Amino acid sequence: MSAAQVAHPAVQLAAEGASDHRTLIITLFAVFVVATLGITVWAGRQTKSAADFYAGGRQFTGFQNGLAVSGDYMSAASFLGIAGSIALFGYDGFLYSIGFLVAWLVALLLVAEPLRNSGRYTMGDVLAYRMRQRPVRTAAGASTIVVSIFYLLAQMAGAGVLVSLLLGITSDGGKIAIVALVGLLMIVYVTIGGMKGTTWVQMVKAVLLIAGTLLITFLILLKFHFNISDLLGSAATNSGKGHAFLEPGLKYGATGTSKLDFLSLGIALVLGTAGLPHILIRFYTVPTAKAARKSVNWAIGIIGAFYLMTIVLGFGAAALLKPDDIIASNKAGNTAAPLAALEIGGGAGSTGGAVLLAVISAVAFATILAVVAGLTLASSSSFAHDIYANVIRKGKATEKEEVRAAKWATVAIGIVSIGLGAMARDLNVAGLVALAFAVAASANLPTILYSLFWKRFTTQGALWSIYGGLASSVLLVLFSPVVSSKPSSMFPDVDFAWFPLENPGLISIPLGFLLGWIGSLLSKEEPDKGKYAELEVKSLTGVAAH
Repeated sequence: MSAAQVAHPAVQLAAEGASDHRTLIITLFAVFVVATLGITVWAGRQTKSAADFYAGGRQFTGFQNGLAVSGDYMSAASFLGIAGSIALFGYDGFLYSIGFLVAWLVALLLVAEPLRNSGRYTMGDVLAYRMRQRPVRTAAGASTIVVSIFYLLAQMAGAGVLVSLLLGITSDGGKIAIVALVGLLMIVYVTIGGMKGTTWVQMVKAVLLIAGTLLITFLILLKFHFNISDLLGSAATNSGKGHAFLEPGLKYGATGTSKLDFLSLGIALVLGTAGLPHILIRFYTVPTAKAARKSVNWAIGIIGAFYLMTIVLGFGAAALLKPDDIIASNKAGNTAAPLAALEIGGGAGSTGGAVLLAVISAVAFATILAVVAGLTLASSSSFAHDIYANVIRKGKATEKEEVRAAKWATVAIGIVSIGLGAMARDLNVAGLVALAFAVAASANLPTILYSLFWKRFTTQGALWSIYGGLASSVLLVLFSPVVSSKPSSMFPDVDFAWFPLENPGLISIPLGFLLGWIGSLLSKEEPDKGKYAELEVKSLTGVAAH
């Protein structure tokens, strides 16, 4: 019998703490959902063109977009998964915070401004500028959809864990129903509000998340009299691991394989952000390249402050809760932050604990809804703009038809995500997001960088890079311990894991770059140097940007 199945005191206490104030919890959730639906309907009434639906009419300021970008980036993985990883693995869990933050600098320095200057609505716009439209747009659309679905899995898993904890739902059927509810809400947000509605929801969510995290961070530091040394010492003692809890190697150091896994994870985290479709399309919502740069600067400040606070959340949870209590509630550690909020507020049965648990959980739920809306918008936009309008209809679709196709694609992607999210409900959400980062860095990043900076890059190189990076990363994940062979796997009772690493980045990212290079060198197509020169001027100066 696993720890998750035992009627453990931690689970009972959390359930009691929630059940005593369930009305408050449900009210907070309902207020947020109703408020964001109201924003979505308001924005939907102002969404009249394809530019409104895909890019919010390019009317957002640098600060507004920076807030929305940080709202898009600070997902359930950041809030729930990282805190859980730190609470269970100490220093090794904290590496997620560092990786996610450093990754943003790669996006700023290499991708943000050139992409804003070169495209209209999707990643496919940049690739198709100097290559054959139809095959490249098909590949870009397929890659965007796969990466978005991987990322959606993490959000769906987080939603199931969170609401189950609050409402005392233990049955698999109940958890699946929660995942389905999140999927339905996300479909409504995107189909009605488009990019305008999604951006406003993300801005509201970013403010709520920072405020909620700041409150818990302050209360945890207050309990330890703002003495970081005492906090870390208590966490190390309480973890049962002693000083090893504060040193590298607890998760990624026991064997040669785990060290390679750490290297693979690090590469995927640092390079993944610059290839994430839902982050890339945010650069199209501002009117100028200067505003794009300003929005990234704002995002780095907000995201940096947030990740510093996740360190306090994670080590605070380790100091306040026993590891067995965290694992009993959720074996991947995803409930560490909400349980820490309950404990710091006064414990189970106290009004303060219940209020904090409700507030933090409602904020985390808001986080999930906002991020899934952004992800779904990225993938449905890519399908409608790249595949439907430019491949299927060969550029002859009207704006109205294109937006209609995006809305139907939203429904289809939502249904697929609900099905896969139900299966992934017991996996650590930070780990799931790291997989999405690996797929994005393998398939999207090589192609974007080659398109922007290498004049000999060809259509064949782009196709080899996207499909090769996509296929290798997805295949390696499928045959990794994430899917089978371990108690924490998606299918723990079967074993077809011949690839030993939990993250494929170490193999698939270099392969994506290598295939793009080889494919271009072996191509009989002569690169259009004139088009490359145009793209270079456009990406660096913003001249003639849409």
